[in-house]
Parts: sequence; structure tokens; C-alpha cells
Amino acid sequence: MSAPDEDTFAEEGGEMDEMDEAGSDDDGGEEMEEEGAEKKVYVPGMEPLQAGEELEMDRSAYRMYHECQTGAPCLSFDVLRDGDGDAREQFPLSMLLCAGTQADTALSNRLLVMRMHNLHGTEKEKEEEESSDEESDEEEDEDKKPQLELAMMPHYGGINRVRVTQRGEQSLAAVWSEKGQVGIYDLRPQLQAVHSSAAMAALIQQQKEATALFSFSGHMSEGFAIDWSPTVPGRLVSGDCKKNIHWSPTEATVFASCSVDQSIRIWDIRAPPNSMLSANEAHSSDVNVISWNRTEPFLLSGGDDGLLKVWDLRQFKTGRPVANFKQHSAPITSVEWNPIDSSVFAASGADDVVSQWDLSVESSDVGARVEGVKDLPPQLLFLHQGQSEIKEIHWHPQMPGVIVSTALSGFNVFRTISV
Repeated sequence: MSAPDEDTFAEEGGEMDEMDEAGSDDDGGEEMEEEGAEKKVYVPGMEPLQAGEELEMDRSAYRMYHECQTGAPCLSFDVLRDGDGDAREQFPLSMLLCAGTQADTALSNRLLVMRMHNLHGTEKEKEEEESSDEESDEEEDEDKKPQLELAMMPHYGGINRVRVTQRGEQSLAAVWSEKGQVGIYDLRPQLQAVHSSAAMAALIQQQKEATALFSFSGHMSEGFAIDWSPTVPGRLVSGDCKKNIHWSPTEATVFASCSVDQSIRIWDIRAPPNSMLSANEAHSSDVNVISWNRTEPFLLSGGDDGLLKVWDLRQFKTGRPVANFKQHSAPITSVEWNPIDSSVFAASGADDVVSQWDLSVESSDVGARVEGVKDLPPQLLFLHQGQSEIKEIHWHPQMPGVIVSTALSGFNVFRTISV
């Protein structure tokens, strides 16, 4: 389910000295090369790896690539906007994230605020980094080491979904708990902590459980769908696994939902419930995720059938998508339009792949884009691998082309040469 804009630990100290930078993880859709061996293109899902074959990451396919571990895996996260400006492309970069854990026990869960900084690109500077002085190289490598500050709040129960918004001076997180409640939390203490060692020390000393500004228990069962209104600050919509959708009395009037009943529906709370627009057989199985384009009348959906579908809301009554892509070989777990380029979107699947797409690309624009590989959609830009059980992806709204993904194996932060 979605509002009209987007889709449906460290040790107790709460701080990590650094983030591990990836150097050898695999990556789909790129070339694998061994000394003395012929170059070979590997496309996930089209042919299995042979015995003894391994994928080797081609770092030249990325402008930036980093990995991060938070201990217990995070099923969901969101990007917190910061005051460092938009359209940031100059390295090093920094970002703020809010995430929630799915730990082994209810008492072990945390609501996290993460500050990643000193994020350098994969391209090496010319000449300066070609120095043969080992000591100088070691000092330079140390200066380029990525950093992570992590502020944690104990949270009883696993966190199914996190969505953040800004309301005045408050940074708020809406949290869907596996215990069947939706809570809203003020993140200001955690944001102060990731920017100040003194504030971090005070936060660690307190170690008190997260206290919600507001908690809604009307769902009576757990859910995964939640989103803030992009047009009216503080308005929230949430949906549970028992087909119930709730909103506050001041909720924005129009939103979209998707369901395990294979449907996608467009709702207006000013109208009777039976007057919603509906695509009743949008997918052949569960519809898992949707994303509403920020600037164009398009909706993107992903289902258990592994399909990605683009819907033109002006033609929604026909029940037919305007585009249909089958590249993932397992259920789609997350989809999102690029907030900066309205024709570009990304998706992740249970096949451990993140895909990037550009609807503005036509067959005549690319020709034989990948030599020796047939039947690839021309709109497919990139296939990223290297994570296990990818759960959610987000574009960074202030950094063109940068994607953050969370998985059982941790976080990836990357920008490809394609976007």
C-alpha cells in the first residue's frame, strides 16, 4: 500500500568505528574476467554458474560502492533528509538513515538512526594515488575509510516497516511493529547523538526503551504497509494483514493499496468505499509492493510472480498495464521510482538481485547492448548482486543515482555507472 508518492547492531555502545568497504562481492550483469580466461557476460537468472565458477565484482561498473553491517538484520529502513543540500555528487558523501531490526527475540530489537559519512567513490584519482610510497598510500587509505555512527533505541518487537517524515523541527519515524501496533517516534535525540560524541555518550547511558509520541493499536494484527502523505505534513496511512486500512482524521484524501488478493486499488476517502478504482487481477499472485511516481501519473507494482508492471493512472480503469517486465526469477520485494528522474526506477527480488530500469529507452536507442546476450529488455540498465535476501531499496533523494538496499546480509550503498 502507498500514499500518493511511493510504495506500499553494533555492540550496545551504539557506535561503530567504520563501515566495511566491499572489494570482492559479486555483481550481476557485468563481466567476469580471470587471467588467461576469455571474458564472459553473466546475466542472473539466464544461466546458472558452473561448478567452480565465481562472480568477481567489476568496480569500474560503480561510481560508489560500500557495505555496512548493523548486527541484527533490518527488514525496513528509510532515508532521512539532511541540511547538506540537494543534487550532491562530490565525494566524500554522507547520509542519514532510520532502520528497524528483526532480532531473534522481541527484547533484542532496536530502532536505529545511522549516519554514514566519508563515503568515497570507486574511481581513483589520477597520479596522486599512483604514488609508490607505501606509507603515503596507507595514510591516504586511512583518510578514505568510510565511517558509521549508530544511535539505537530499544524497541519491543520486531520492526516490519519504517517510514520517516519531517514536521517542523521534528524528524518523525512511523513504525509498524510485529506486535500489531503503529507507533510514531521523535528521532531528534538519536540525530543529535550521531553528530555529537557527548550526546552519544548520554544516549548510551540512558538506554531506555523507545517511547512513542503516539501509538495506534486499532489494527488488531500486524502489517507491513505504511506511508506518510507527501503533500500534507503529519498525515499517515497504514494497512495490516487482515485487509484493514486505517488513516488519521486528517489523512490526505487519495492513496493506493496493493494486496495478496492480486488487486491494486486507488482510494479517495471522500468517496464511498465501493467507488474506488480497482485492477482486480493486476498480477497472477500476491501484489507485494507499489510505488507512486512523484511527477508523472504512473504507478509501479511488483508481485510474487516476479513481474514488474507500470500502470498509467489515466488508463487504470482498463485494468491493463502500459509496461510489463519479467527479469527477476523470484518474488519482487521492493520497488521505487527515482525521485529525480521520473522515467527511472529500481526493484529488488528474492533472487538476490537489484535491477535498474529506464522507461525512456527504446529498442532503437541501444541496438545490441550486451554482445552475446539475447532477450534483455532495452529498458534494463543494470543488475546488482552481492546481498542475500534483499528486503527493501530506496533512492537517496539528495544524491542523484545513489541507492541504499537492506538485506539479511546487511546494507549496500552504491551508485552504478548507468544512472
